[in-house]
Amino acid sequence: MLGIDALHLALSAVESGMLEAAVSDLVTKTALIPVAQKRGVRRSVKSQIKVWKAKTKNRASHVCGTEQFADEIHHYQSVIQLTEEQFMLQFDDIVDAILPSSAFYEQANRFKQGTQRHDNPMFPHHFCSHWYAAIEDSIKVAQSKQIELDKERLLADIYRKLETLSQMDEVTKSGEEGQLGQLWDMAGAKLSRGDFSAIKETAAFLSKHPQLHQIAQELGRMAGEIDDPDLNVAPAEELVFVEETSDEATDDIVGIHESDDLNKLLPNETMFLAYPELETIFYKHMADKRLMTYRTLGKARTLRKLEAHTPAHKDAVIEKGPIIICVDASGSMSGFPERCAKAMAYALLQIALTDKRECLVYLFSTQHISYQMTEADGLKEAANFLSYKFHGGTAFEPVMEDAVNEMEKSQFRNADMLVISDFISPKLSEGLVQKMNSLSSDHNRFHALTLSKFSNPELLGMYNKTWHYHPTMMEKLMKFRK
Repeated sequence: MLGIDALHLALSAVESGMLEAAVSDLVTKTALIPVAQKRGVRRSVKSQIKVWKAKTKNRASHVCGTEQFADEIHHYQSVIQLTEEQFMLQFDDIVDAILPSSAFYEQANRFKQGTQRHDNPMFPHHFCSHWYAAIEDSIKVAQSKQIELDKERLLADIYRKLETLSQMDEVTKSGEEGQLGQLWDMAGAKLSRGDFSAIKETAAFLSKHPQLHQIAQELGRMAGEIDDPDLNVAPAEELVFVEETSDEATDDIVGIHESDDLNKLLPNETMFLAYPELETIFYKHMADKRLMTYRTLGKARTLRKLEAHTPAHKDAVIEKGPIIICVDASGSMSGFPERCAKAMAYALLQIALTDKRECLVYLFSTQHISYQMTEADGLKEAANFLSYKFHGGTAFEPVMEDAVNEMEKSQFRNADMLVISDFISPKLSEGLVQKMNSLSSDHNRFHALTLSKFSNPELLGMYNKTWHYHPTMMEKLMKFRK
């Protein structure tokens, strides 16, 4: 082989420290922003940078496969398989096949016009070494540009989230220190002043109505009280010996490859050491891990930690499903019930974030729309929902049909659905009630929060749990003055 194998070119730049420098720059720039110094936010920023680093390393390592480099690397790899004699005979064709877009193009043509190659036996190795270096430098430049572009995109996303959370800090200051960090994944979209105002007003209203918060907490706990071995499991680790295929084991010789392992050296490689003028080639091959050696394969016993899941005990981890909130946005809910419904949904969103559960909100009147609260633009979705003005009639059946169909999906096992309404409506159809009963038997729960004294008892009777919240006028007045 005339030159260095190009298979590891892709990782050369990534492992040269460029990526680590980019990560260090990201950490330094984000740490200067006050909100990023809060423990929950700092943890979220570091987590996003860690994920970015892994993805960027993967993207940068695939630069070799792009159209810019793939053909040249393929040409290079075919050339280094030639013998010195074959190389000299095909030299002009080799140079002519190097495209003008290559960083090595001009240097290769200078080699072609020179005369030193005719009387220098090391010329083929010298040529391929310079070619490899040119390809490597070009890949490093391309990877550097890719890393810098990805870094700027990430910084823009982090700055946008930090700006959003800095304004949310006032809303969440009464809560836990890590609460801002829980909002990190939802802060991808830019919020307007009106959006923050809607969230802030809802949070203030909720603080004056602790009963709503208590109802939300009671509902949130139900998913953790399920006694089912399939849901209620605890991870356990044990040390076991496992047999694994290993190149280090010497059970069988399976072929020949290039390496620097002198213990498996082929006898003919030592011939270079017999001649002083060739001894340098031997050490160069060893430094480049290009000595021809036996390739071995065998079984090796390794002590490894294996994670298993055992039936639950007091330290069990419970798998909780999503939370679906169906909010009646009809005209009869405007005013105080509307504010209660929005506050209740906001309280459940906080619980979903804490428990790492998905949260889906349906707003329904004569039509219905949905908001996915725990996606990248979840805060924007929450603000849109909280800014929505209730009006129109009430159509219970269609929204319940859609929400129940959603709960039938596998990821909605051990899920909770809460319907917030005045429940002044006819009862649901028998087919839909049967679907709800079937889902209830598989650890899904249907709840109702009624905000009226005049609810239809038959409609409320279809839910597993019902809460009533309708303070008197005096109680509302006292809360308003707080």
